[in-house]
Parts: sequence; structure tokens; C-alpha cells
Amino acid sequence: MFDFGIIPPAMFLGMVVFMLYGFPVAFSLAAVGLLFGIIGIVTGHFSEAFLHNLPLRLFGIVSNDLLLAIPFFTFMGAVLERCGLAEDLLEGTGKLFGAIPGGLAYAVILVGAVLGAITGTVAASVITMGVISLPIMLRYGYSPRLATGVIAASGTITQVIPPSLVLVVLADQLGRSVGDMYLGAIGPSILQVTIFVLFILVMSIIRPKSMPPLPKEVRGDLDWALLAKVLMGMVPSIVLIFLVLGTIFMGLATPTEAGALGVVGAMGLAALHRRLTWPLIREAMTSTTHITSMVVMILIGSTCFSLVFQGMDGSRWIEHMLSGIPGGPVGFLIFVNIFIFILAFFLDFFEIAFIVIPMLAPVASSLGIDLIWFGVLICVNMQTSFMHPPFGFALFYLRSIAGKEVKTSDIYMGALPWVGMQVILVAIVIFWPESVTYWLDRGPKVDPNSIKIEVPGFGGQLGLPPVGGGNGSPQIPGLTLPPLNGLPGAPAPGK
Repeated sequence: MFDFGIIPPAMFLGMVVFMLYGFPVAFSLAAVGLLFGIIGIVTGHFSEAFLHNLPLRLFGIVSNDLLLAIPFFTFMGAVLERCGLAEDLLEGTGKLFGAIPGGLAYAVILVGAVLGAITGTVAASVITMGVISLPIMLRYGYSPRLATGVIAASGTITQVIPPSLVLVVLADQLGRSVGDMYLGAIGPSILQVTIFVLFILVMSIIRPKSMPPLPKEVRGDLDWALLAKVLMGMVPSIVLIFLVLGTIFMGLATPTEAGALGVVGAMGLAALHRRLTWPLIREAMTSTTHITSMVVMILIGSTCFSLVFQGMDGSRWIEHMLSGIPGGPVGFLIFVNIFIFILAFFLDFFEIAFIVIPMLAPVASSLGIDLIWFGVLICVNMQTSFMHPPFGFALFYLRSIAGKEVKTSDIYMGALPWVGMQVILVAIVIFWPESVTYWLDRGPKVDPNSIKIEVPGFGGQLGLPPVGGGNGSPQIPGLTLPPLNGLPGAPAPGK
């Protein structure tokens, strides 16, 4: 039994107390870290040499090129939120599906997924979809609970669909490629949209009166002109998605460079809608500055906390505690997801990513869990932080834009089925890892045994023959060199 002392658990408890008291998270983390660092130095549990690394860590944060993707993707989403793209997409798609029960709900889910792929921010998707679609859905007889639930859920899909900011942050914290995280998230994204669509289909059969079709005078006739309008709304979005994600997947651009391309594309779409104005750019820059500053400050605070926590053997304490969970890797994943689901009632996804993930990643790695799979799974789980009462941000966004005719209780109760569907996806990803890893395994495979390297002057090949040739050559696994006794200046055989 290892004795890690009381300081690591006391640090964790102190962090919780500070945040429950109402202090900002970034400053709470830094204060707790530095306070316990001083306590550890005084009591002899912590070497002050650890704190000498703090300036280097802070410099590493502000000089991290990967984190530059966050302001680029945030600015892109802020511009697209105001450029009229969502209105055009939702109007055309709503009329396309309007003749069937639940048609508007299908449109909200599909347009929400497209917006998620080009904005990357939950707030932009929920507020935009709520302002546009909620009044229409209520006007034509949709249940308030269903309408608010589907809008909130369509916005939270953004968190899983690339280029999600959460995936960028998780890739940084796990030390993995953003491109791999994006590839791993493709399967869960498709599954989540499919589960939502199937739920609407079942509800339209069981309770069609809660989601009636649009009147014909509103939706018009389904003709080629309507299809052309929908396609014209989709094509610029598809081009922008390829510009951002395709260049990453094809290896033509880093996430930061792709984010810069996305900004140019977003401004081009805004210009196409004739809404590229200085007030729009100013508002987008203000929003980007606020979010980026918040992320960097939380990251600085969490770095102060984690440096001291690791110096106190806190990571070993966490690993010792969690590695003994029954059930092996699956038992660990189930426990971790329940733990994060509970934390999401009180913390947002940035705080969970910066505080909790660095503690859990070493344990996951020691259990042989693929960290891309682990990161995508956590991302899917953290969707719920936006949806479940009482602190779900998506619910707050909806409350801020919904009229007085929509009760707060309807918003909260309407979210519960969608939280359940998100939990179902968590279970699917745990027990079906290929839903994540399938897309990672699509690259070309090379058999090392087929590699032959011609070496001029040696009259042979460097290949991968069996080890142990017995000819005096160096025994390097997978590599055989010519005999040493055949080279100039080499010792004679037997010497």
C-alpha cells in the first residue's frame, strides 16, 4: 500500500472549495497550486526546484502554435453566426421536410450538424437556431419541450463534430494530433446525428400531434426550384468544410493554418450574403478575444495547479486509486465517464479538459487505452455539460432568447431525453472502440519486412532478415549489416 500523504487529496478538496465559493476558476487553480506549493516547501513534501519550471511552462503555453487554432476557429464561428448562412439553410431545409410530421425537427438537427462543422462553437449554434426556428416551431403547433430540446441538442452536436474547439484542447492536453482527433470524431458524430434523427422518427409515429407538418401555404410545393435553393445554401458550406477539414486530413495544412483558411472562407461567405461590415467584424473580434483570454487564463491556472500536484506525487495517487478499479480498462472508462458526467453539473468543458484530463491520461495510457479513443469518448461525454439541468449552458442560451410563453420547466424537461441519447452514445463508444478507431486505420499500411535498402559499395541490401546470422555482424533487431571481418581494419575471425 503506497502512502502518498494527505496533501494531494487536500489539494483536490481545496480546489473544489475555492470554486464552490465563487472565485473564478483560473485564479482558484493558480491560488490553490501556489498555496500548497508553499505548504509543501515548508513541510518538506515539495522541492522548490519544481517551481523553477513554472516560467518555462507558462512560456510554453503562450508560444504553443496549436492553441492558435482556438482564436481562428472562434472568429470563424462568430462571423458565420452573423452572416445569414443559418437562416438560408434552415428555411430551405425546413420547406424540404415540412410536409412530414417532425419535418422542422429534422431540419434543425441536420442544419445544426452542418453549422457545427463550420462554426465549431455551441453558443453560436444554439442561439442562432433558437432565434430562427423556435418561434416558427411554436407557431405551427410543436410541443415546447420537443422544440427546445431538439434545438439545444442540435447545438451541442457542435462539440463533437470537427472542427470542435473541445477536440483541439483535448488533443493539446493528451499530446495527440488534432487531425487524428478529428478523424476519430467522425464516427461518433455520424452516430449522434443518426440517434437524434431516429428519435424524431419514433416520436413522429408515437405522438404526431407534438410535431405536425407545416401547412402547404407555408412550405409551398416541392419542386426543382426548392431543391436548387437548398443545394445553393449547402454548396458554400461544403466548400468551407473541405477548406477547413479537408486540408487537415490530407496533410496540406496544420489545424492553425486550416483555421486561418476558415477565417478567410467565413469572411467570403459573409461577403456573399452582403453582411461583411465593420460592426460584424468588431463583434466577432470581441467575442474571440473574450473566449481566447478565458481559455489561456484557465490553462495558466491549471498549469500552476498541476505542477505542484505532480510534485506532491498527486498523479501517482490518482493512478494508484484508479488502476485498482475492477473491470480493467472498461471498468476504468465507465468510472471515469460517470465521474465526468457528475463534474459537468458544476464545471464547463474547458475546466474539465484542463483540470481533470491531465490527471486521467497517464492512467488511461498505463492501461493500454488508445488516447485518441479516450479523448473522443470524453468529448462525447462532455456534450452533456451543455444539456443537463441545472447548469447546462445550452439551456441558459435558450432561456435568454425564448419568449415568455416558453416555461423554464419546459426547457429543462425537454432536455432530459436528449441527455439520455448522449449517454447512449457514450456507452456505444466505450463498448465499440472501432466507432472511433475505424477512421484512424484507413491510411496506407507498409509491411516492414518488404523494405529493401540498397547500400552502394556493400554489394547487397539492408533488409529485415531474421536476427542472429552468426557471421560476426552486429545483432540489431530487424537489421543485418555485412560481416565485420570483411571490412578494412576489422579484427580477424576469432579475435
